[in-house]
Amino acid sequence: MAVENRPASPPVPIAELSRIASEACGAALKGAEGYDHAQVGTWNSQIIHLILKALIEATAPDQPSSPPPYRFTVNSTIVQQGLLDKAAATGSGPDSIGKRGMHSAQGAFWDINRDGMWTFKYPEAEERGLDVVVSVTWFAMG
Repeated sequence: MAVENRPASPPVPIAELSRIASEACGAALKGAEGYDHAQVGTWNSQIIHLILKALIEATAPDQPSSPPPYRFTVNSTIVQQGLLDKAAATGSGPDSIGKRGMHSAQGAFWDINRDGMWTFKYPEAEERGLDVVVSVTWFAMG
């Protein structure tokens, strides 16, 4: 018998996950004009806290005595877009100037029918010279 290897449906629809993440990033970065090393830890903490709070509220059981149906982890990475010297740029073309490379990956061992992960890049961060990448992982309980 073949087993279909399909990713689990998220506990909150993707459109809602995008809205939650976008609002959390926007709230945390409100007033930020660029990368500020003294503030980046606070921004990450705020993004994570706001997303977790929204996910817990969105998936709370109807009965207060019932256990939560999911456990979540949220990761937020903020990268400063650098200003590179054109002579030092290793990329090709004008689009490579002023950007830094970043690659992030995650892996997990879980129940593919109930658990999953989702990644989001906050599009409005680029105007501030930042890249903000958020990932959410969920684990079904019970």
